[in-house]
Amino acid sequence: MTNPPGSGLAQVSGALLAMNRQLDVRDVLHTIVASARELMNAEYAALGVPDDHGGFAQFVVDGVSDEEWKAIGPLPRQHGILAAMLSEATPQRLADVREDPRFGGWPKAHPEMTDFLGLPVADGDEVLGALFIANKRSVNADGSTGFTADDEALLGLLAQHAAIALNNATLYERSRELTIAEERSRLAHELHDAVAQKLFSLRLTAQAATALVDRDPVRAKDELSQVAALAAEAADELRAAVVELRPAALDEDGLIATLRTQVQVLDRAHSARVTFTCHGVRALPAAQEEALLRVAQEALHNALRHAGAQRVDVILRKRGAGAVLRVTDDGRGFDPYAVRRAGRHLGLVSMRDRAGGVGGRLTVESEPGKGTVIEMEVPGGC
Repeated sequence: MTNPPGSGLAQVSGALLAMNRQLDVRDVLHTIVASARELMNAEYAALGVPDDHGGFAQFVVDGVSDEEWKAIGPLPRQHGILAAMLSEATPQRLADVREDPRFGGWPKAHPEMTDFLGLPVADGDEVLGALFIANKRSVNADGSTGFTADDEALLGLLAQHAAIALNNATLYERSRELTIAEERSRLAHELHDAVAQKLFSLRLTAQAATALVDRDPVRAKDELSQVAALAAEAADELRAAVVELRPAALDEDGLIATLRTQVQVLDRAHSARVTFTCHGVRALPAAQEEALLRVAQEALHNALRHAGAQRVDVILRKRGAGAVLRVTDDGRGFDPYAVRRAGRHLGLVSMRDRAGGVGGRLTVESEPGKGTVIEMEVPGGC
């Protein structure tokens, strides 16, 4: 194979090492795109990671300035040649992309592209993204222009290593997210213990003050001062809990992305299969989103830690003007009445409180040996 200009073994090796040195997904995407553009001597390069809604979760470009990129407008959709790379997982090498019947035109500020070479970035049967380059800046050895079969083979090698680097970075980020989730859980237990101790002391001190009111008013006054101090400390502890455990990702990414990320983390961390699907839901009021997230987390915790489930499915769907969350597991199940009677709630009281607090309702279906279904419905606001 005749390598294109600038694609010596040292450059190829350097590009592969650079890709695998990054641990942040966004950094990996930038490194892949910059390496592809340089190695292939192309004017433009881009890599898109698809989402589940016909668009791209991330789309990284090289060769376009920030000002030009802003002028181009929204991210592209999965159509035309991009769709072919993603759905058919086949290389696309075109002498002039504008003459392809699938070409749908550019946005107004988009640069003109002619010769085009694109490949899927795939891990086995899973397509992770679409990598493409455009406008080769050098003439080939035989005097022709445009990308060659040798270019396609070299970009294919880069795409294979890009898949490895992207997977490694994704696993690292998920591992980091899991560590954060575990730390939050630990912190929650510590705060719960600390607040519980404060409240226990508060109750005992209040009882002592009550007993002393008639017999020793001075001492009773001292005890009541202690009650006020303990109450203030408990309030501080609770405020700390709210600040530390507030789901920051919910503010930044919204309910759907946050749930999807948490489910992916749990799916990687447990032997059970954990899935998430969303149908028709976009945005909800902030209080509803937090309540739905907390109920989903509690239901997932019960299924994975207590029920021994091998599969847990989380579904969020539009229902009328509102939305419904459904968490189904194939675990050992339980008798809701017996659990309630025995005073063991498995978080059901907390989940019902959260649902009621946002005008929703919670239903629980379970039976020993037949798994559990937790469903929370919230009113309009989608």
